[in-house]
Amino acid sequence: MRNILLILCMLPLVMYSQTTVTIPTTKKEEVKVKKTPSKFMKTLKKEFKYSTFYAAYNGNNSISDVTNYSVTDGLTTTKTKTPYDYSAVFGIRKIQRFGYEPNIQNRFKNGTENSFSDAATIGSKSKGFEYLFELDYRRQQGKTFLSQDHFLRYIADKYVLKVEYLADQFADINYFEASQRYRYKFNRKFSVNIGAAQRLSQPYGFDPLADWILQTGDIHFTNLAIEEMGYSVDFNDVDNIRYINPNGVEVANSTDIWEQVVIPQILSDYVDREKALLPQQFEYSLVMGFDYYKYTKEFWLHSWANVMPYHIKSNKQYSYHKYNGGNWVDYSGGLIFGYRFTKSLGIFTEGKYHKYWNRSWYDFSMGINFIIL
Repeated sequence: MRNILLILCMLPLVMYSQTTVTIPTTKKEEVKVKKTPSKFMKTLKKEFKYSTFYAAYNGNNSISDVTNYSVTDGLTTTKTKTPYDYSAVFGIRKIQRFGYEPNIQNRFKNGTENSFSDAATIGSKSKGFEYLFELDYRRQQGKTFLSQDHFLRYIADKYVLKVEYLADQFADINYFEASQRYRYKFNRKFSVNIGAAQRLSQPYGFDPLADWILQTGDIHFTNLAIEEMGYSVDFNDVDNIRYINPNGVEVANSTDIWEQVVIPQILSDYVDREKALLPQQFEYSLVMGFDYYKYTKEFWLHSWANVMPYHIKSNKQYSYHKYNGGNWVDYSGGLIFGYRFTKSLGIFTEGKYHKYWNRSWYDFSMGINFIIL
């Protein structure tokens, strides 16, 4: 990622620099010949023209400090402080805006804007490359999250090619996807597409705790902590018990604290460790979808949908076919709608929804605007 960011920073300098060759003649005169850029550099400059490179740091206060009370040794109070929230966004994008999107030519981009249309299969641009590379590192209520959304697509009259990498820690989803689709245009507003998609992801559906579940449905968590995570139990009698972590530090001195406080974190650490050890899974799927876009100053409707109804069965140990018990349906879609009843009154609805491997993530916005003239 560091190398990619360095390349993106250097590209504008390379594309817009000019090479001048100085030919010595006499002491009094020199002839300067401007070197003509190569065909490759001309093409590269064309593809980066009108793109926006942005880096921004945003912050605000988090939830207020929490006062905790204790009466163990008389009344005492402590305060739990939450550090301020922030986001650091870095990216480059070239996506032609739709008619309903605001013109940001005279605005600075700070990375907090939510552009629902970025998820559409077909962009506003009728033909050519579009891309987005964005890295978002943020802290919210004391917890840090790293999210990435990178894609490159090529739109033509008869086909659409796209590669995308999405890592969203809020939704706990991480995958790479490539698709090649045939596109049929009924008219300028409506088109359908069908093709193949390839995805690379962690083995969703795998449950590392399944081998530790007893016939009663309970989990033998203390044995797991001892055998897999290196914990130990110093047991003398019911009233004198110590639970010790792998570093030799006592983490609990009662069964209640052990089960209610320590064990949940042990189980979480064990699941994360086991999932990290497993290989990534390839999936090959049939994909089909549609795109519809109509825009006027008073009314606009933009909708799209993608469905993966069939996935080639894999006999791999951690294939999602195995955990799901057969085939499944993945899908995604979006809707952007706006209507102005008068110059003063208007309504809008925007949103997008994904469901992959029975995991859902979405965002939406709706409302009404009234302008007093």
